Amino acid sequence: MFLDLPLHELRAHRSTQTDPADFDAFWQSTLDAARTFPLVRSLTPVEVGLATLDVYDLRFGGYDGEEVAAWVRVPRGATGPLPTIVQFHGYGRGRGDAIENLLWASAGFCHVELDTRGQGWSGSRGATADTGVGESHMPGFVTRGIRDPHTYYYRRVFTDAVRAVEASRALEMVDADRVGVHGISQGGGISLAVAGLVPQLRQVVARVPFLCDFPRAITLTDRDPYHEITAYLAHYRDRADEVARTLSYFDGVNFARRAQAAASFTVALMDPICPPSTVYAAFNAYAGPKQITEWTYNGHEGGGVDDDVLALDRMRAALT
Repeated sequence: MFLDLPLHELRAHRSTQTDPADFDAFWQSTLDAARTFPLVRSLTPVEVGLATLDVYDLRFGGYDGEEVAAWVRVPRGATGPLPTIVQFHGYGRGRGDAIENLLWASAGFCHVELDTRGQGWSGSRGATADTGVGESHMPGFVTRGIRDPHTYYYRRVFTDAVRAVEASRALEMVDADRVGVHGISQGGGISLAVAGLVPQLRQVVARVPFLCDFPRAITLTDRDPYHEITAYLAHYRDRADEVARTLSYFDGVNFARRAQAAASFTVALMDPICPPSTVYAAFNAYAGPKQITEWTYNGHEGGGVDDDVLALDRMRAALT
């Protein structure tokens, strides 16, 4: 059922989220520090028995120079330069196995699939550890290090994601001028962060994005992962202000305000996990060319295979 604002109000919704005064400086210093470490460390062919695709295991330096894994898939025998999709995953998902997720390379793209650090317990395996912090947090990742933006989990994840795009552009098989990013849920939120931090992307696809409009999200839904924050604050009642401050550095709304690449959003109007008003908050703040597709009768699954078709059409139009 519909759990949020009427449609005409959704389409006009603006977030109350504010930009920290040092938002840009925070992210510039974070990325500058990561860039002092070597980028591409290895690109190793992986034999998986596929007749139409080649697969590589990419390792690169992410946050604090820590090694991060990704799969790279290309059409068999392709040497490039190829239009490239960098993909980020939903909450709990790692990069999975080499023979999974074959759509993008089968369609002729170079496909770089990032392994989300510390995740890989929900439908797909992971290979990248998270250094984390010793501070107490709720089960999951959304409250890990949440008392300070410097220790927050998503500082590391977003830095890994930016470095994944930079590592992709450094590969000989990649056309550095034709790169797009794609993600669902958490991956959609990561895509928006990258859109705000990386120049000259060709296309952004953010499907039912998570990590948007935190002030509204944590009071509107009792479903995880947002509810992890609510549960944390119910226990640590004196930390609401510092948590709100931390989250403002990671809100998709604030990244959207800085993004310039063309973007395609999708929103599900019966989504209890990423409420539609939070998606519209990021969409309405997005500074670049944009469009949004509404799935009226869907929950967090969004448009399913229809979203795949839509994303493929958007990427083909922008990158090929």
